[in-house]
Amino acid sequence: MDVIIFCGGRGSRMSDETYDKPKPMINIGDKPILWHIMKMYSNFGFNRFILTLGYKGSVIKEWFNTNLTNESWSIEFVETGIDSEKGARLKKVEKHIISEDFHVTYGDGVSDININKLVDFHKNHDGVHTMTVVRPPSRFGFVSLDGNIVDEFEEKPQMQSGFINGGFFLFNKVIFNYLNDRDDCDLEYGTLDVIAHEKKLYAYKHDGFWQCMDNIREKEYLDEMIKTKNTPWLKKNV
Repeated sequence: MDVIIFCGGRGSRMSDETYDKPKPMINIGDKPILWHIMKMYSNFGFNRFILTLGYKGSVIKEWFNTNLTNESWSIEFVETGIDSEKGARLKKVEKHIISEDFHVTYGDGVSDININKLVDFHKNHDGVHTMTVVRPPSRFGFVSLDGNIVDEFEEKPQMQSGFINGGFFLFNKVIFNYLNDRDDCDLEYGTLDVIAHEKKLYAYKHDGFWQCMDNIREKEYLDEMIKTKNTPWLKKNV
């Protein structure tokens, strides 16, 4: 299956880091988070990538053309516009997609999700498309009190109720019937919400590690994980 990764956004909430490069090229450890995401898929045998370029896309092409020497990856770099929403970016790479079903994910999040189990789930449900849902980690430590006494403290626990869109989608090509290549064509609003209303979007529940990188604090958190060699997203779960 092809793996499409959204790489075109400006990453405005990390403006200092993205002045001269796109958000997926921000390093965690000594490599861009985009490399880490691609390595996740590669660990499960998915090695054909389509990168939807936009803001400073040349930086992505230059880095991979210069630094990628040890991976047997096939990469297509597709310019999809500076201001395109994700739905438009996906539509603009339609002709590059070979497989009938294909992976799609964002360029700013990592997880220890078992990609093979995700594929099995997708192939065996009665819907058409699959969205991975996760329980988000808290941005703050959890404190339980007994009066004025702290009786439990947990640093950045995972929320136990409620799910959010964790990315790591599997789509069938029929999704292109819902998309167009106008810059304002969004993926989540006007596409996935319509598909969900039609009962064609199934949720794969992932209860393991998941972390996006929306701000500097989350980048530093991932940096620290790499420094301590705690990288669950790079471990293959069989």
